[in-house]
Amino acid sequence: MATHPGDGLGRPRWWQWPTVLSLDAPAVALLWQWLFAQAAGVSLVPAARFVLAASVWLSYVGDRWIEGWRLAPARIRTVRHAFYQRWRWPIAALGTAVLAADVAVAEHGLAPADLIGGIMLLGAVLAYLLSHQLLHRHQRWRLPKEACVALLLTAGAVLFVLSAAPAAGRPLAGLLALFAGLCLANCALISVWEREVDRSHGEISLVGQFQRATAFARAMPWVLAAVAAALGLGAPAGQRAGAACAAASAILLGAVDRLEPRLGRRAARVLADVVLMTPLVPLLWGPR
Repeated sequence: MATHPGDGLGRPRWWQWPTVLSLDAPAVALLWQWLFAQAAGVSLVPAARFVLAASVWLSYVGDRWIEGWRLAPARIRTVRHAFYQRWRWPIAALGTAVLAADVAVAEHGLAPADLIGGIMLLGAVLAYLLSHQLLHRHQRWRLPKEACVALLLTAGAVLFVLSAAPAAGRPLAGLLALFAGLCLANCALISVWEREVDRSHGEISLVGQFQRATAFARAMPWVLAAVAAALGLGAPAGQRAGAACAAASAILLGAVDRLEPRLGRRAARVLADVVLMTPLVPLLWGPR
């Protein structure tokens, strides 16, 4: 079987560090939080942005830290998991400091309603980690981890927006569904590209749970692009940018999947998150 120059372990390349350090997911969450706030006409306090970024980072770091702790070194197949195994205790110390800052900022900078919502979401994240990393790791009946991640990330990105403007829930429903779909497509395609990784790690991914998951994952970006385009045609001006970002991300994600055999799974893995950062365009160049 042919190998790609980007496959295998070794020192991470410069373009892998955002993924290795778990910085890409917080960036995606922050950009879409901004987009949801713009669509809802909400101005978020800095504490809401910090708490989201820190909490998403802690969630991803916790997941990979547990994975690195659980696996034997010979079974690890990705540079990100190898990094968390090698630097386990420095990362634990850094994570503890970030957690302390997260709690302090939340306590002093968020409204009581935000705190309650954040605690509920924290409970859901902890339940996911407990179930999928420990108790039900090998159970095929469990809710796919890809769906859990998509729902949790979407809930985190919109939590403080809906807390500030509860009535925005219905107008934002379409954009929220598109973002959740993009997150699911992202995770599902990664499970397709990394199926051998998951087998080596003893992880049951979407591809391992469902026979037709590969076809579903590869069709999903194009379906999302069509839905986003249709939504954008009839959307109010405030939501049109969000629909355009969703459509662009979906098309780019589908393109990454088509190019993955030439790029290799490591490059595709990084690009799969980068293409979800399309809200950066209206953030930097949109009307003020």
